[in-house]
Amino acid sequence: MKTVQEINEKIKSGTAVVMTAEEVISLVREQGVSEAAKKVDVVTTGTFSPMCSSGAFLNFGHAEPLIRMSSVSLNDVSCYAGLAAVDCYLGATELSATKGMEYGGANVIEELIAGNRVHLKARSYGTDCYPRLEIETDVCLEDMNQCIMFNPRNAYQNYSASSNTSERIIRTYMGTLLPRCGNVTYATAGELSPLLKDPELRTIGIGTRIFFGGAQGYVSWEGTQCFPSITADSEGYEHIGGATIAVTGDMKKMSTEFIRAARMDGYGISLFVGIGIPYPVLDEDMMRRLSASNEELYTEVYDYSVPLRSRPVLRERVSYAELRSGSIELLGKTVPTAPMSSLKKARDIAALLKKQVSEGSFLLSERVAPLQLDTVKKGLKG
Repeated sequence: MKTVQEINEKIKSGTAVVMTAEEVISLVREQGVSEAAKKVDVVTTGTFSPMCSSGAFLNFGHAEPLIRMSSVSLNDVSCYAGLAAVDCYLGATELSATKGMEYGGANVIEELIAGNRVHLKARSYGTDCYPRLEIETDVCLEDMNQCIMFNPRNAYQNYSASSNTSERIIRTYMGTLLPRCGNVTYATAGELSPLLKDPELRTIGIGTRIFFGGAQGYVSWEGTQCFPSITADSEGYEHIGGATIAVTGDMKKMSTEFIRAARMDGYGISLFVGIGIPYPVLDEDMMRRLSASNEELYTEVYDYSVPLRSRPVLRERVSYAELRSGSIELLGKTVPTAPMSSLKKARDIAALLKKQVSEGSFLLSERVAPLQLDTVKKGLKG
C-alpha cells in the first residue's frame, strides 16, 4: 500500500516513477501486476473529445454608468444573464443568431482563449442603482475579471459506439452515420480514457486535481447523467458504465491546443476538451485497473436511427482494440469504424501530464469527498 502523501513526497524529491497508461500496460505484460505496482507511483491518462456539456462563467467588470445586464451576446451568440449584474454563462453549444449552425459558443470560447477580442452586446431594463440601458464594445479575456470554465458533464467514462440501420443518412453528435450500418463511430479513448482507469472512482472525487484544457483544474462534483456501473456478462467479460465528472478551471490559463471548437454537420457546435488525470498507484488492485488494455475494455454498439428510450443494441460487446483496428463485424458484415476523439491528442495530454508530474509542477490531490455513485436515471414525461 502507498498513500497519496507518500507519492507526493516522492514527486517533490524528484524520485517518483511516472508512466502513461500505455507505457504501464507494456510494463505489466513484461513484469506482472505485483512488480509494476511496486515500481510505479503515478499513471497518467488523457482524452480529447467533443464534450457538449461545457461552457464558461464570465465577469466583465462594471461600466460607467453601471448596467445590470439582462441580455448578453458575444459575437451574436446568446449568453445566459440571469445572474448578477455583469456575470453571464456562455454555453458551448449555443448557436449564433446570425450564422446558425456554422458558429456558436464553442467558437467564442476558442477565440477568447486564443487572445482574440469578441463583440459584446448587452441590454438592461434599467434600475436606480443600474441606470444604463445598453452597452456595446469589444472584449478579450484580459479585460475581464474572472473567466471560469465550468463544464457540467465531461470525460464520459465509457460511451457507446453508434451505427445506423435505417435507409437514410443521419447526422448526429456521433458524426454522420451512413445507411444500412455503413459505418460505426465511437468516442472513448480506450486504454487512455481517464475514468476507465479507475472504474469504481476510488481516487476521483470532489477536489481531485486534473489537467483541464492545458491548465490545472479540479473535479467539482459528479457530472450530470452520471450513472456508474460495472457488470459482467455470462462469459465473465466486464463492462464499465457511464460515470461523468463536472470540472472547473481558469480559462485564462488554458490553451487552444487543448480547447477547440467543433462543427458537426447537421447537428451544430460542440467543444473539444482535453482532460487528463494522474492516478496514484495505491496498491496492486489499482495497478490492475490502470493497466487494462484496449483488448480488455469493452463498449456496445447502438442503433442511432431509433429514439433513445427504445434504441436497440446491435452488438453487446466490442473491444476498443477492435474499434481501433478500423473495422468490426456487425450484423454479419465488416463495417468500417472511426473515432470521434483524437488518439494523438490523448497521447499528448498523457505525456505532458507525465512530464509535469515528473518535474514536480503537478502534485496529486486527495479528494475532499467521493462522488455519488448511486444515481438513478430519470427522464421527462409528456
